[in-house]
Amino acid sequence: MATTTCQVVGLLLSLLGLAGCIAATGMDMWSTQDLYDNPVTSVFQYEGLWRSCVQQSSGFTECRPYFTILGLPAMLQAVRALMIVGIVLGIFGILVSIFALKCIRIGSMDDSAKAKMTLTSGILFIIAGVCAIIGVSVFANMLVTNFWMSTANMYSGMGGMVQTVQTRYTFGAALFVGWVAGGLTLIGGIMMCIACRGLTPDESNFKTVSYHASGQNVTYKPGGFKASTGFGPNSRNKKIYDGGARTEDEEQSHPTKYDYV
Repeated sequence: MATTTCQVVGLLLSLLGLAGCIAATGMDMWSTQDLYDNPVTSVFQYEGLWRSCVQQSSGFTECRPYFTILGLPAMLQAVRALMIVGIVLGIFGILVSIFALKCIRIGSMDDSAKAKMTLTSGILFIIAGVCAIIGVSVFANMLVTNFWMSTANMYSGMGGMVQTVQTRYTFGAALFVGWVAGGLTLIGGIMMCIACRGLTPDESNFKTVSYHASGQNVTYKPGGFKASTGFGPNSRNKKIYDGGARTEDEEQSHPTKYDYV
């Protein structure tokens, strides 16, 4: 029961994380215009991975996609690649984890095969979560670097006495969605790896086979052979069958049904 619960919780967390990664990748607010020095403005700008948008004070919003690939910064292309790889790995992990659930039986699939599938899906979720977190963190680092460079350029003229107008960008909502989604996917993958241990068969337990006599209502009792010390002329070895002791001479003179087994 605990293994099934761990699998289901890990799958649900990974599903939420994957949905968050897809939403963050498609959102336009990866970077938003900083309004600290200019709170009153008629134009508000924000950018995403695929297009940049301008929102006017009247409420009209115009978005323009990036029509070039080679002209974009290398860091932006790397973030795109990381997010897409994370989404693809997350989708494969979801498919594998569904068939790996303990409550679902497919043919003659045993627990060892489900354990391997559960571990595989957990690893895929972990890699997907790490890709999402790295992608969002790289973009955030790029924003921080550009922010402080823009701030330094704004106050560089006339020894800082003259402030030039320059647009600065800060963190957008998509970054926080991406961080949370990557964390959920990572936690879901860890839980799937933990559930794998519950599905792995214990190798220390060996299967035993019970043997039954060919005759009906025949029971062999433990005890085996009773060996004598070998001292004395009248000492003879005796075998114990069904609680009764017989000497070797009696066995030879009176054959029993055990002689024919």
